[in-house]
Amino acid sequence: MVIERRKNRSKIDKTLDRTNSVSENIIESSNIEEEYSKKEKEILDTLSSNDVDIERLRSFAVSPGGLLNDDIRKEVWPRLLDVDVTDIPKKPPEEVLHGHRDYTQVVMDVNRSLKRFPPGMEEEVRMSYQDQLVDLIMRVLVQHEELHYYQGYHDICVTFLLVLGEDLAFAVLDVLSLQHLRDFMDVNMDRTKHILNYLYPIVGRASPKLRQFMEESEVGTVFSLSWLITWFGHVLGDLDSIVRLYDFFMASAPLMPIYMAASIVLYREKEILASECEMCTLHGMLSHIPDNLPFEELIVTAKDLFSKCPPKIVAKEAAEIHEQKKLALSQYRRKISQRNKIPQKDGLLKSLMVLDGNRLYVKVTLWTLVGIITAAGLTWLNHYVHD
Repeated sequence: MVIERRKNRSKIDKTLDRTNSVSENIIESSNIEEEYSKKEKEILDTLSSNDVDIERLRSFAVSPGGLLNDDIRKEVWPRLLDVDVTDIPKKPPEEVLHGHRDYTQVVMDVNRSLKRFPPGMEEEVRMSYQDQLVDLIMRVLVQHEELHYYQGYHDICVTFLLVLGEDLAFAVLDVLSLQHLRDFMDVNMDRTKHILNYLYPIVGRASPKLRQFMEESEVGTVFSLSWLITWFGHVLGDLDSIVRLYDFFMASAPLMPIYMAASIVLYREKEILASECEMCTLHGMLSHIPDNLPFEELIVTAKDLFSKCPPKIVAKEAAEIHEQKKLALSQYRRKISQRNKIPQKDGLLKSLMVLDGNRLYVKVTLWTLVGIITAAGLTWLNHYVHD
C-alpha cells in the first residue's frame, strides 16, 4: 500500500468528490470552508492563551476535520500527551543505537518500507527519511529497555516522522509507546491478542446477527491485527486519512483503535452478510480496507460504540474468549502430545475423523479450530514481510 499525500487537495475538494449535484457542491464547499476556517482560528486562539485548555484541544482533535493541518498537529499532538518539547534528550551515540538487540530487525523492516513514503519523493530524500526512521525507532527502544520492537511499529513511527520531524517525533513516541502502544510492545503478543478479543463483543452489541455470521464463518480476528498495531497506517494509502485517525486516537482512550475496527466492520455489514459464510472468503474481504471509507462517519460510530459499551463492560467477555482460546489450544496440544506417545496404526488424520453415514466429519470443536487458526495467523504475522 503506497502512502499518498494528496497535495493541493483540501478537505473541501475531497468532499466535492463525494457529492453528485454541482449546486449542492458549491453550497457544501462554502459551508465547510467557513466551518474549517472558524475552527482553525479557534484552535490557534486556544494555543495562544496563557493557560492552554487541553480538553478543548482534545475536542478539536476528535470533531470533524480533526486538527486540519500538520502545522497545527506539531503544536497539538505533543500537548495531548503532555510532552515537554523544551527538554528533548539528545540522540545517543551511533554505537549505542546499533548495539540494541532489535537493531537488525528494525533496519530490515525500514529497508522494506519504501511504499510507506509518499510517491514522487526523491530517492535521496526518501533514503534520508529511512535513516531518520531507524534512528527514531532505536532512540525509543534504547530509552526504554522494557519495550520490545514489533513489526508494525515502524508503520506508526514513519507517520510521526513525516509530520513532526525526528526530534519532535521522538518526544511524542517516547510517551506514546508507554501509553497507547504499550500493550503491543511486550515480549510476546498475549496482551495484543487479548485486545483483539474485544472486537466481537463490541460488534455483537451493535449487531448480534453480524457477530453470529462472523463466528459461524470462523474468520476470527487476525484480519484486524495490522489495523490495530499500526493504527491503520499499514493498510491505508492516503496519509491525510491516516493522520486524521491519529488525531482521533491520540485524543482518545488507548483502546479506541479496536472500536474503530468494530466501526469499520459494522459499516461493511451488508457486504459481509451478502458474502459466503466461509473463513477464507471473509478474511480476504475484511483484510482489504476500501479506499473510500467515510472516516468522519466512522469516528462518530466508534465514539458511540465506546460510550455505549466501554471497555469495562466488554472486558469480562473478552477475557472469557481469551481463556476459551487458550484452553482450546492447550487441549489440542495435549492430544497431539498423547498421540505422539502412543503409536497410531492409522495415523493422526484418521483419528480425527468420524464416519456419519456416507460422509466423514472432522472431530474438532469450534473453539479448537478458531484457536488453531488464530495461532497460525499470529505466528505468520511475527514473520511476515510488509508489502
